[in-house]
Amino acid sequence: MSGKTVTRADLSEAVYQAVGLSRSESAELVERVLELVSDELVKGKNVKLSSFGSFQVRSKNERVGRNPKTGEEVPILPRRVLVFKPSNVLKSQINKNMLNSGK
Repeated sequence: MSGKTVTRADLSEAVYQAVGLSRSESAELVERVLELVSDELVKGKNVKLSSFGSFQVRSKNERVGRNPKTGEEVPILPRRVLVFKPSNVLKSQINKNMLNSGK
């Protein structure tokens, strides 16, 4: 694995190459899709992308944490976290790719 992060610009370029929209239209399309996904997650809804996976917002209760350096107890406030669960299709593609590359 190259370790490179895929950016919005990379996604826009891929849409440009595959679909044939202009570069600005491709960038707008990627931005709109990400905006729609973000809006639904902010509302607390789940987002499922078939053959890719699902994004879920989970609520975590307040708990007591500990500062590892000092051992001091610190309250961790309740919060919502984003969780991604890959689909079985994506998992199998990743594992197949890993087996083929010898890693």
